[in-house]
Amino acid sequence: MTQTPANPTTAPDEEPTGATRDIADDVVARVLARAGTARAEGATIHAEHDGEQLDLAERASLRRVAGLSTELQDVTEVEYRQLRLEKVVLVGLWSSSRDAHAEGAASSAEEAEISLRELAALAETAGSEVLDGMVQRRAKPDPGTYLGSGKASQLAGVVAASGADTVVVDGELAPSQRRALEDIVKVKVVDRTALILDIFAQHAKSREGKAQVELAQLEYLLPRLRGWGESMSRQAGGQVGGAGAGMGSRGPGETKIELDRRRIRNRMAKLRREIAAMAPGRETKRSSRKRHAVPSVAIAGYTNAGKSSLLNAITGAGVLVENALFATLDPTVRRTRTEDGRVYTLADTVGFVRALPHQLVEAFRSTLEEVGDADLLLHVVDASHPDPEGQIAAVRHVLADIPGVDDVLEVVVLNKVDVADPEAVERIRRRERRTVVVSAHTGEGIDALRDLIADELPRPDVAIDVVVPYTRGDLVHRVHTEGEIDHEEHTADGTLLRGRVAEALAQELTGVAGSA
Repeated sequence: MTQTPANPTTAPDEEPTGATRDIADDVVARVLARAGTARAEGATIHAEHDGEQLDLAERASLRRVAGLSTELQDVTEVEYRQLRLEKVVLVGLWSSSRDAHAEGAASSAEEAEISLRELAALAETAGSEVLDGMVQRRAKPDPGTYLGSGKASQLAGVVAASGADTVVVDGELAPSQRRALEDIVKVKVVDRTALILDIFAQHAKSREGKAQVELAQLEYLLPRLRGWGESMSRQAGGQVGGAGAGMGSRGPGETKIELDRRRIRNRMAKLRREIAAMAPGRETKRSSRKRHAVPSVAIAGYTNAGKSSLLNAITGAGVLVENALFATLDPTVRRTRTEDGRVYTLADTVGFVRALPHQLVEAFRSTLEEVGDADLLLHVVDASHPDPEGQIAAVRHVLADIPGVDDVLEVVVLNKVDVADPEAVERIRRRERRTVVVSAHTGEGIDALRDLIADELPRPDVAIDVVVPYTRGDLVHRVHTEGEIDHEEHTADGTLLRGRVAEALAQELTGVAGSA
């Protein structure tokens, strides 16, 4: 850790006391001590139900070389990238002021440490190497350079001493703040939003996922284009300054930055059309499940809480499991059965994070619709995390904007209890109305979770007593998969069924039995 001496020229709110400086140094030291774990070899431990994990090998082959990062080469073409070595210094703020918390500063040193540790994990997931860090106590972020001129100068010294080529700020920077900070530290500056977008760009696999990520990148990039004055001009609007210039034709014409903005807007419009065109396909699948009365369960939660591991533990789906943030971007839907034979679907959704960029929330709104349409929501929480309550609040903040989610029954699934603090588990169980304690890795509590799902899923409620002709074996199969059978008997006229099914299927069965 780099020790940064107090700068006598800094403003009063930038000048730390000796105790504050020690707290900040201790926070950075603990964060750096844990750095290197997110992408460490062997950090991901798979269980038997995770399967062969073939997708993990594919992702590893596509991931950029360790220590290398992607950076946009031309703002008008997101897919063209150049490799750049990424050695980063982390920067965070903390303050006891609630107003400052709303503007991007943590409200306590403990919260700042949790957030900075998460930022380190994000940076490592993106393929960077964390070299150093800096935490500052301020009343609120500086509107000019986020840190203030004095602390920014100290940061420049830390960057130079560590040999870093990138500064990652634990907050969202205004375009002017990023430019001013880059001018001082002389290296690239990215904020938390840009870092998350970069991870999403690496992990997106499906056509829709890639389109959603690119749209979010462009929305973030549009107000942050940096022009360089009249030298950016592409064309002249007539005889500039000449006597023959007609009305409306004077001026330097369309500049490079204006042209880039227009191209980006055109590309964003095209992406929105493409994403909208993909929506009917998802809606068709959902309506098919509704028509056949297949209940649905959605798995949501904080990133790296173990959602995919839980899906594998319940269904044996073998979907990709990785000890990294945002390992799952494309929603996975799998069918499974309750102990009494009822079919239902489990949907694994993208994970959430504190201060999730609003661009991503908007871009991925279509895939999050699975949560609003579900019959049951499994809210997966990493019980071993230092601040599980903060994770729960962050997830619910995003879920609140999804239509229909208020009507979905929520069950808080406390995962990773094999390594969690029992006191923290009990604290959450006392606070939440419906909870279940599990470990997707060891299998502890999975049977109890299956029983809970079976109890909470809607049951077919229309009684049937029909004889189905042998020519309609498809209806008998649907009763087996969608309904509950109390008695089944093969007669001369067909299959006698007594039990309960959904109303739509009951009408079909009655119609077939009446026409036989």
